[in-house]
Amino acid sequence: MTEQFDAVDVIRAKRDGIALSQGQIDWVLDAYTRGAVADYQMSALAMAIFLKGMSRAEIAAWTRAMIASGERMDFSGLSRPTADKHSTGGVGDKITLPLAPLVACFGVAVPQLSGRGLGHTGGTLDKLESIPGWRAALSNDEMLAQLDDVGAVICAAGSGLAPADRKLYSLRDVTGTVESIPLIASSIMSKKIAEGTGALVLDVKVGSGAFMKSLGDARELARTMVDLGRDAGVHTVALLTDMSVPLGLTAGNALEVAESVEVLSGGGPADVVELTVALAVEMLAGAGKPASPDDVRAALTDGRAMDAWRRMIAAQGGDPDAPLPVAQETETVTADADGVLTRLDAYAVGIAAWRLGAGRARKEDPVQAAAGVRLHAKPGDRVMAGQPLLTLHTDTPDRFTRAGQSLEGAWEVAPEGTPEAIAATTPGKLILDRIA
Repeated sequence: MTEQFDAVDVIRAKRDGIALSQGQIDWVLDAYTRGAVADYQMSALAMAIFLKGMSRAEIAAWTRAMIASGERMDFSGLSRPTADKHSTGGVGDKITLPLAPLVACFGVAVPQLSGRGLGHTGGTLDKLESIPGWRAALSNDEMLAQLDDVGAVICAAGSGLAPADRKLYSLRDVTGTVESIPLIASSIMSKKIAEGTGALVLDVKVGSGAFMKSLGDARELARTMVDLGRDAGVHTVALLTDMSVPLGLTAGNALEVAESVEVLSGGGPADVVELTVALAVEMLAGAGKPASPDDVRAALTDGRAMDAWRRMIAAQGGDPDAPLPVAQETETVTADADGVLTRLDAYAVGIAAWRLGAGRARKEDPVQAAAGVRLHAKPGDRVMAGQPLLTLHTDTPDRFTRAGQSLEGAWEVAPEGTPEAIAATTPGKLILDRIA
């Protein structure tokens, strides 16, 4: 076939800072998906976008073209409204696990299409696969049936959903173009809009353990995604949340499942509960089923959310009563002085968990279900010399050395009464901003 445009012309235009037309964008993404545009040409275009940016109109056109590359799901036949959540990824971010069944308690269906971990950020599917028997792959019919019956499903996205994004995402990862706000926003929102949810809440992480290190960059990404969602008719809200410290007290797979079950049992770390409740309130409001934070918390303490969790896990072949995997080897990292823990770097903890086997360097790498890091203290806590700060978990003890290296300089302890110690004991905000 005769191609409508020439890839070199499109690359050159963006290289020179010229806005791409809807026609150019539609063609280049379709041609790339078909194989008519080579990986090396799309790599050049992605780098040009990374360096020159995109206007709001270009980002919207790019997103529409990625949606058009595949199928769109339709939840209009469900008996309840739909709402979904997407996190930009962090360390210890297990929020999806308690959140989906919690929201389902209030008559809202949660079609949570999730992914696997890459690098220092954990993957929701990897975590759930530590539950014996649980399966991530569902057909569209199975997903719809589970949403009507249980009200919540966490599963892998099908290959037909935004295939242009699937292909481009893999390329960005190996060409240094991941951290481009136009490409991040269009990647996330093309999948979420194609997924067909009625309401979407975005959890945009900020800090050392997140892709967005600064509040300004996170705010720009959130604003871009909210605008894309609303333009597509999806009720979209974003919360900017702190990821300078790991979320909760665990980073790993089975470790985070166990902590999520604690939250569903009415306990768990305060920050995990706070964020789960805040996101649930936003999802319910977006779906037209508003509930107060107190109402949402009650569903965690009275057993309703736990019942929904058990049904959700069982519906996907998992045994909610089965013991979770436990690491064969552990190693403890201790405090080297008395005082107040003033800093614990989220990124370093994420790298340690990854090196212990909880994450992967390439998409095809296996992960260890039991590997990860358990925190015994967080910034603001008083510690004593020799007291455990972290426990490292793995099935392969030769991983301890490299994991320990990633934690060198990752925490600081200051004497009580010093300005640093006083500042650390003043609670910081977990939710930094709301973009609507």
